[in-house]
Amino acid sequence: MRTLPSPLLAVTDRHGHERPLAETVQAILEGGGRWIWFRDRDLDPLARRGLGEAVAARVRAFGGVLTVGGDAALAQTLGGGVHLGGGSGSEAILTARATLGEGALIGVSAHTPHEVSAAAEAGADYVTLSPIYATASKPGYGPALGPEGLATAPGLPVVALGGIDLTRITECRAAGAAGVAIMGGLMRAGDPADAAYRMLTAWEAAGPSPEPRA
Repeated sequence: MRTLPSPLLAVTDRHGHERPLAETVQAILEGGGRWIWFRDRDLDPLARRGLGEAVAARVRAFGGVLTVGGDAALAQTLGGGVHLGGGSGSEAILTARATLGEGALIGVSAHTPHEVSAAAEAGADYVTLSPIYATASKPGYGPALGPEGLATAPGLPVVALGGIDLTRITECRAAGAAGVAIMGGLMRAGDPADAAYRMLTAWEAAGPSPEPRA
């Protein structure tokens, strides 16, 4: 099974706070986060690349791992892996692998346990499964799956996504999640470094402590 860079996947949203996105990302990294999913797909390609370069520079400085939403070519430019949309099959995954190399981390969005299994068979390294809890940011994907929806496929880590906050992290881990993906609780936090540290602490409560804040 592929080892995830961190049990906390920070999902970007530059609209989440008046802070520049790169500053929010740096704060998350200072709080111990090491895995950043750069989304912000509503930007035009040139603007998205510019913002991505600013984010990637912060991630590299902390020795973190960058995942780029939906664009393997941009991921190659920025030095990261890619997260593909729901329904991406083996052809899309193979194309991304050819672009990024065997060492790249390739994820796929899933919304049912069946899609988790399909992604595993297609060669993904991990999936996000959503929505686990009700959330306004994941409309149109049916009712919340609940922690009981966190199925695992052989050799494939499942990252819980959707409506997850500090109080729900332990529940997700207990249900079998390999990690949690969080956007609002980090992007809108007044202190993203503290928020990231608390989330990592909640995940590791029964094991080793996370890295101390920088």
